[in-house]
Amino acid sequence: MSVVSLDDTITLALSVRDRHASAEWYEKHLGFGLLYHADEAGWSELQTKTAGVTLGLGEQAEPTPGNTVPVFGVADIAVARAALEKVDVSFDGATETIEGMVSTATFYDPDGNALMLAQDLTK
Repeated sequence: MSVVSLDDTITLALSVRDRHASAEWYEKHLGFGLLYHADEAGWSELQTKTAGVTLGLGEQAEPTPGNTVPVFGVADIAVARAALEKVDVSFDGATETIEGMVSTATFYDPDGNALMLAQDLTK
């Protein structure tokens, strides 16, 4: 039995220079559908062709290609984080919240790969 109960969504987060241009590229070339641009957060999200899988684009002045961070959806981020911390999973700082949008927490697997939990606050 797993420590955390994940829901049926995953967001693959990529860093890009220009979210709007990148979103257009993914729409044009891969047929993804724009879900939204959150300009105040430097974030855009697209629906992939796979149910429950979205592509998140985080804008950075110097993006780091090849540094994809899987973002796993959870119903309650505080409960999920506490369960993982209880079994000594390492987190990178505090849980971050964008009110009315999302709460996220970055954690690491045993090899140092970054993963993230996210609670959707729009529902």
